[in-house]
Amino acid sequence: MKRLASAGLAVCLTAPIIWAQKPSAEAGVESVLAIKRIYVAQLTGGPQADALRELIIAGLDSTKLFVLTDNPDRADAILKGAADDHPYIDTFDSDSGISSRQNGGKSSSGSSLSKASGAYLGLAVSDNESRHIRDRKHEAYAAVRLCNKDGDVLWSTTQESQGAKFRSASADVAAKIAHQLTLDVDKAQRTLLLATGPARTPGAVPAKP
Repeated sequence: MKRLASAGLAVCLTAPIIWAQKPSAEAGVESVLAIKRIYVAQLTGGPQADALRELIIAGLDSTKLFVLTDNPDRADAILKGAADDHPYIDTFDSDSGISSRQNGGKSSSGSSLSKASGAYLGLAVSDNESRHIRDRKHEAYAAVRLCNKDGDVLWSTTQESQGAKFRSASADVAAKIAHQLTLDVDKAQRTLLLATGPARTPGAVPAKP
C-alpha cells in the first residue's frame, strides 16, 4: 500500500516537469503585432522590381517598428509580392481659333443720264492656334503581403503612384506601403487595448472612484 502511494506521489511530482518541457503550442506569428523581424523577398514584375524592393526595405526600416533582415530563417514574417515602375507618354492636344467675317455693299442705278454710285465694305479676322504636348512620366505600383512561416497572410496592401511633389513614383509607392503598415499596426494596437483594457501594474491598488 505504501509502495502504491509512493508511486502515485512520484507521478504527481513528475507530471508538472513533463508539462513544463512540452514544446510550445504556438505554431507561429498570427498577428502583425507579433512581428519583430521582416525579410523582404524578391518581387516579381518588370526590370524596376529590384529597385522598388530596395526602396520598400528602406521605407519599412524608417518606421522603426521592425528589424529588417537579409536572413529569411530569422524573420518572423516575409514580405512577398509584385512591383514595377514603367514610363509612359502623356499627350495633350488642343485647338483654339477666332474667326470673324463681315461683308457689306451698296449700289444705285437710274436712267442713262443719271449718275450711278456703289460702295462695298468687307472685314475678315482669323486666328487659329493648336498645341501638341508630349510629357514623359512614370507610373509605379506594388502589391505586397506579409506572410508568417506557415504561409498565412497577416497583412496586404496595393499602392500606386505617378510620382509626388518631391518623390519619384517608386519612392512614393514605397513610402505609401510603409505608411499604410504603420497605420494598420497602430489600429491593431488600439483594438487590442480596447479589448484587454489598460495594463495594470502588478500589486497596484486600483484608484477609488
